[in-house]
Amino acid sequence: MQLIDELVAEHDLIERVLGSLRAFVEAQTRGASDPSDGLRFIRFFRVFADHFHHAREEDILFAALVQKAELPADRGPIAVMVADHAQMTGLLDQLEPLLRLADLDAVASQQLQNLAVAYSHALWHHIDAENSVLLPESLERLRRHHVLELPSRPLNAEEQAARTCGEQLLVKYPPIRAAEALRGDGCALCPAFGNTCRGLEREWWNEWEWEEHGDHMPKD
Repeated sequence: MQLIDELVAEHDLIERVLGSLRAFVEAQTRGASDPSDGLRFIRFFRVFADHFHHAREEDILFAALVQKAELPADRGPIAVMVADHAQMTGLLDQLEPLLRLADLDAVASQQLQNLAVAYSHALWHHIDAENSVLLPESLERLRRHHVLELPSRPLNAEEQAARTCGEQLLVKYPPIRAAEALRGDGCALCPAFGNTCRGLEREWWNEWEWEEHGDHMPKD
């Protein structure tokens, strides 16, 4: 499905630019970066990652899962992903004023580092959850309901400019892979698992799916 292929490719770019953001923040706290690049990172994440990428997930993919595949929007994976989007927008709102500063005192420097870590961890976990669970399962669920394609749309001029910012920043600040970030596939490594989501099987599977499963488990 073209839309899902596009979302996976966009995840790859967003994931790498997160590594660049972490490299930039490390340099910025040492006074070894161009402070104006902070707003270029904000532009990429707010316009490309949020207004373009996340909006197409919510308005097209998630809407189709609810309307066509009859999956719940108020609980389970869809609700978790939408809540993640809101959480990351909030973190960006906190990051932006700090990334606007040309000079950082010790307090602002620590705040910037803490927020960059929180934002990168949240978005990396989100991408892992979508790539390993939500997107593959969405494709299968939609196919069962005879939905083989979903509409997409091209980048507008503002979104393309934001994407270009991200690609240029990748060159200027080679991405780092933060060793402290726990990465992995599957529901078990999703921060929402066992808290706001019981896992894809318990949230999305119906009775005949459980009956086909070798180890039948209760839903609750």
